[in-house]
Amino acid sequence: IGAWFGAGIVSSLPKRKIQVGLAVALFVTAAFIALRQSGVFPPGGDALALTGGALVFAVIVNGGIGALTTLGIGNYAPCMALVSLLGMNPTAAFPIMMGSAALILPVASIRFIKSGRFNRRTALALTLGGIPGVLIAAFIVKSLPLAYVNWLVAIVLLYTSVLMWRSAQAETAASTA
Repeated sequence: IGAWFGAGIVSSLPKRKIQVGLAVALFVTAAFIALRQSGVFPPGGDALALTGGALVFAVIVNGGIGALTTLGIGNYAPCMALVSLLGMNPTAAFPIMMGSAALILPVASIRFIKSGRFNRRTALALTLGGIPGVLIAAFIVKSLPLAYVNWLVAIVLLYTSVLMWRSAQAETAASTA
């Protein structure tokens, strides 16, 4: 549901607003991960499931994550932050994220394809790049200590946030010149 509404909104936004939204979302996600790694936020618990109000809250927030995903943020880092904040084992984030992605991507892609607001070459490059990416994740990343992976994810998110912010500022400067 979040991806359907998010794609409808994002596909109608100007490029600069998407860049700014993505930069802010990436920065916030990196901050949440860094705060959790630093011990400011709870590191997560042992739970592998949620019930009652916590489950309803998680589903609603995951809908929001689905909407943010249409900006291009991805859903693993926000999902990992959500499950940890809810006292779940952080390793539960991966299957939740994969299940969400399996639902988010086809739904959002329908709206983007109908709007024509996507770059076909970039989409093909990301699709082809995903093949070795999955193999690297399956055989290398999964064997790394989770703390290192979390810091690496936070650093990559922060770096990408800064690049996206600079790109948005360059767009603004170019349009006013």
